[in-house]
Amino acid sequence: MSVAEAEAPVARAAQEGKFLSFVLGSEEYGLEILKVHEINGMTGITPVPRTPEYVRGVLNLRGRVIPIVSLRQKFEMAAVEDTDRTCIIVVEVNHQGTEITMGIVVDEVSEVLSITADQIDPAPLHGSTVGDAGYVSGMGKLDDRVVVLLDIDHVLSRVEIEAIIQSAT
Repeated sequence: MSVAEAEAPVARAAQEGKFLSFVLGSEEYGLEILKVHEINGMTGITPVPRTPEYVRGVLNLRGRVIPIVSLRQKFEMAAVEDTDRTCIIVVEVNHQGTEITMGIVVDEVSEVLSITADQIDPAPLHGSTVGDAGYVSGMGKLDDRVVVLLDIDHVLSRVEIEAIIQSAT
């Protein structure tokens, strides 16, 4: 087990509410809407040398430098070229009681979903699957589709967040 895995806390179970849905590859994901600050296009990212592969760089957001993370690369998905639908979701991540602003790059933002408690199943636990990753808080069942609900506070480990904060300063 790696240090990052050992320090990755178990995500809290998803609660009903509103979620911003987005796409990575062929999968649909959802984030609590209250964690979303804004959605931006793919302009103005400055690469930072000697950062993990999933760190795209930093962005000057109205005078504030924030780190930008590619969820596709963090989740070890195949790299693809950015398109006109690729965007940055600016989120607030809770790190040791402090809110950290960062951007996550996604393939496409879909819509805001209202998901009720009876539409949420716990994340599956099957060895090394996504449910064991600690950042999946549930599976939203909507008609004929499933939305993987992420706990954005736990997508990155404490060590990873601290390294990313260092790269942005």
